[in-house]
Amino acid sequence: METPEVILEKTITIGAHKIHKTFLQKAILGFIGGAMISLGYLLYVRVAASGIESLGAFAGFVGASVFPIGLIVILLAGGELITGNMMAVSAAFFAKKISIKDLVTNWLVITIFNVIGAVFVAYVFGHLVGLTASGIYQTEVIEVAHAKLSATPLQAFLSGIGCNWFVGLALWLCYGAKDATGKILGTWFPVMTFVAIGFQHSVANAFVIPAAIFEGAANWSDFLSNFIFVYLGNIIGGAIFVSLFYYLVYHKKSSK
Repeated sequence: METPEVILEKTITIGAHKIHKTFLQKAILGFIGGAMISLGYLLYVRVAASGIESLGAFAGFVGASVFPIGLIVILLAGGELITGNMMAVSAAFFAKKISIKDLVTNWLVITIFNVIGAVFVAYVFGHLVGLTASGIYQTEVIEVAHAKLSATPLQAFLSGIGCNWFVGLALWLCYGAKDATGKILGTWFPVMTFVAIGFQHSVANAFVIPAAIFEGAANWSDFLSNFIFVYLGNIIGGAIFVSLFYYLVYHKKSSK
């Protein structure tokens, strides 16, 4: 495992590199990122719903333990996820390697294509294929979506902070690991933790709430209201609680 000083330098370099991708590269990788997180959530729904009868309350934990596959694929195979960019691109901004315009433009493009990828999975695989359209799986996706939507704006915002604190830490550990096994484990446990706790992830919500919408159990205004507050919380969790805090602690040493 690299030292925190080295991890910070890697994070800054990676964050700056993300800015220089072409629009087409960002669009494709953003779509992949949104789709992979959503497929991880779809796996959560299938596993948790199947295990409720035999595992009871423990079924949610088992579902949480398989969800991280989405972020692992993104980090090891390629993809852009806005919650990760909130941490990595912010580090490059704090280090004055990119401008505020670069940061906002990157966040906007990746967010749009993450949401497109998430809604694609919800509609095509969830609704059309039927993986969330009937039986216990439909019940599970609707219950999960309603739990997200029942949060007040403040709760959604604070939950978003908790979520991306852990996602940012997952990236931090992944960047610091020296082999594939370390990267997988460094990603797995923080992501599993935020899902098991029940913190809200804006892109994951862009899958599960539209999945409920396609089954007639929610509406788009519900989704938009939830997304805004969770997204703002995700910014604070990734950009402040991980990127800025570690930058303030380690940037002087790393600059030497």
